[in-house]
Amino acid sequence: MKIREKKGLVDFLFSGVSGVTLAPFGIYLNKRYLTNQKTIRHEKIHWKQQIEMLILPFYLWYLIEYLIRLITDKGNAYRSISFEQEAYRNEGDINYMENRKCFGWVKYLK
Repeated sequence: MKIREKKGLVDFLFSGVSGVTLAPFGIYLNKRYLTNQKTIRHEKIHWKQQIEMLILPFYLWYLIEYLIRLITDKGNAYRSISFEQEAYRNEGDINYMENRKCFGWVKYLK
């Protein structure tokens, strides 16, 4: 996994976000977040989620869950996605990746 600055097409498509993980290509961060360990941990959690779900199913699940959350959790759809909940709730824990159980995001489904 490589961590890179968002540039070109990646920056154009994801201009409003601090970072994006696009397995198997790497993690792309806004220049000011390249050394922000909390943001890097957040994106590494997404990396692990994507790899354990074999990449494509992750994106399909993410999209479907987002669409469901648009209906069930108006105004907070993005933050209530199970993948995002796992990443946001654990981005501050420097030991989370060493202790994380496989499919750790499942416990955030509700």
